[in-house]
Amino acid sequence: MRRKPRLRIFTREQGGAARYYGDFRSVGGGREALVAPGEKLATTDATVAEALYGQRLADYQKATLRQVHGLPPETPLLAYARDHLIAKKRAGKVTERWIGVQEHFLNCAVAHFGDARELSSITAKDVDGWAGQLATVAARRRTGTLSRGSVRHYLNALSNLYARAQADGVVVPGYNPVAAMLDKPRAAKREARWLEVPDAALLLEAARIYRPLRSDLAIPFTYPLVATLLLTGGRLSEVLGLEVDDVSLDRETVTFRVNTWRRLKTEGSFRTVHLWPQLAVILKRYFPDRERMGQGTLLFPSFRTGHEGMLRDIHRCSMPLPSARAGRPGRFAQRCSGTPTAPRGCRRSTTTRPCRSTRWRRNSGTAARRWCAACTGTWARCVTGARRWSTASSSTRRCSANGSSG
Repeated sequence: MRRKPRLRIFTREQGGAARYYGDFRSVGGGREALVAPGEKLATTDATVAEALYGQRLADYQKATLRQVHGLPPETPLLAYARDHLIAKKRAGKVTERWIGVQEHFLNCAVAHFGDARELSSITAKDVDGWAGQLATVAARRRTGTLSRGSVRHYLNALSNLYARAQADGVVVPGYNPVAAMLDKPRAAKREARWLEVPDAALLLEAARIYRPLRSDLAIPFTYPLVATLLLTGGRLSEVLGLEVDDVSLDRETVTFRVNTWRRLKTEGSFRTVHLWPQLAVILKRYFPDRERMGQGTLLFPSFRTGHEGMLRDIHRCSMPLPSARAGRPGRFAQRCSGTPTAPRGCRRSTTTRPCRSTRWRRNSGTAARRWCAACTGTWARCVTGARRWSTASSSTRRCSANGSSG
């Protein structure tokens, strides 16, 4: 007959009461106080002490069993999420703002699964339930609930945590409940909208004749700024952070590089694009005005604080459109002839999307993008006044200035 294992429980006198402790040295632990939930000191009840001892002993035995089978030790979600964010910040590959966003995503995961939830106990079914719960959360910047694309960002943050957990040996290699999901939420795909050649020419003409209603608040370089956005295909922050030395009239190039004013979105964003003749003429006329603004290195600076700084917002630029509604001020971020004129629309404009023309093509210097010389020539002629387009569809439009396809 097997004997019942002896409980290694002993007492200590504290504050005039005998409090119970457990001896776990035989299973790889030490002497620990047997504290009941909600209390700070060891319990004085023998029955409660036996239950606490048995629970703690089972935890040690479970850890020993995981070592026997070569499994990593148990790691709670909250503790590892904290270590994950610290390691992510130490790597220096993302900004402080993105670290804060990731922290928000992981806090939502901890609130749903529990701060003490062990990483390897979260399954794909659990993550699918969390995704369903996120779909009912109210959105911050719009009416309704979180979109499928937003929910995917939350799941990606948790998936990135598990990728680091695999590298650290916290979970077994290949364990990722997010990757194991069969039906992940995906953002709805929408057709990209850009400026056609006549709309872009109209926008450039509006910027050229632009006269601010209040000169003390207006941007003094609206025309060269809009032209640079359109004819380089750069992101808004990339263009606003351009320095004077980044533009070379001799080599006919514009270089987007990291500087003290801003970073680039990715490592592949460092690039050199062709300086088109139309933009070269505009910037050459702008350089004397830039020198009169003050000392500094930025191409489009802001001296509102008395010192050179990077311009942060251009969406409040009022621009009268040269059309049948001339005289009615519109906003730069509103629509021009039914086409979006936001900075992202400029990036997706006709010069920055792949050209379908069969004529000679010239490499723009950016990855997977080629510009057509015929389209660029048509663009320049349209801005100079020959904006006579047929009423055919955008794929068959022809400019009467030279008869070439746009």
